[in-house]
Amino acid sequence: MTDWSQLRHAYGVADDVPGLLARAEPDPRSPVWSELWSRLCHQGTVYPASFPALPVLTETAGRWSTAQRTMPLALAADIVSSVDQPYGDLDPHVTYSCEIARLRALTEETLQSSGPDDDPGAYVYMLQALLAFEGAEVWGRHLDGLHNEEYEVACPRCDEEIFVAFGQYGTFTTLDSMYMNDSGSKRLPLLPADPDDLTGVGKRLHARAIADHHPDIAEKLTYVFGRADCLACGERFRVEEAITARWSG
Repeated sequence: MTDWSQLRHAYGVADDVPGLLARAEPDPRSPVWSELWSRLCHQGTVYPASFPALPVLTETAGRWSTAQRTMPLALAADIVSSVDQPYGDLDPHVTYSCEIARLRALTEETLQSSGPDDDPGAYVYMLQALLAFEGAEVWGRHLDGLHNEEYEVACPRCDEEIFVAFGQYGTFTTLDSMYMNDSGSKRLPLLPADPDDLTGVGKRLHARAIADHHPDIAEKLTYVFGRADCLACGERFRVEEAITARWSG
């Protein structure tokens, strides 16, 4: 039995966490989720009370249908994949291996039930959760850029900050952070990968998105695992390598 009064979260003593977990409901708009996130994984930081919440989140997700369990799985994934642990250095894949194995199975089941009419954002977050439970260092924390249709990276040659966009505003690189305002800033087109040439995690995610009837996500992946040009120095680079370089370690 967890003694929550002996644990702390972002705002202090964690004795309010059991009540919040008990109030959790499938509706992602429920304010209880923002309360839980802000306490247990505040801006990506985890606390002594964060990991003990994993068994409860696992049990909750297991009780709910595949269409209802996005929030407990996503919160659990954010906790598991956090690299900001100022109050210790716990490896959840060791300490909570049983829960993580169950969370991974529940996420896989959720993805398999996905269809073309499902929310593409929720689908991306479930892909990210699956990678988090598998221990993927970067993609388990930052695949959500796929849904945001943008990554900010540094040029591997000149270190210039570059925005890689692949969505409603087009598919290009730019140095202008306000490119969505159509300011007329210079842009260079992205060079998408040929799906047949994808390897590793890119190949796996692309094939998965196609199989799960999310062709729009599959197309975005060809840009994330394609090439881009730096407007500052002209260097051509692999987008996924720049993403990995930014968030590794």
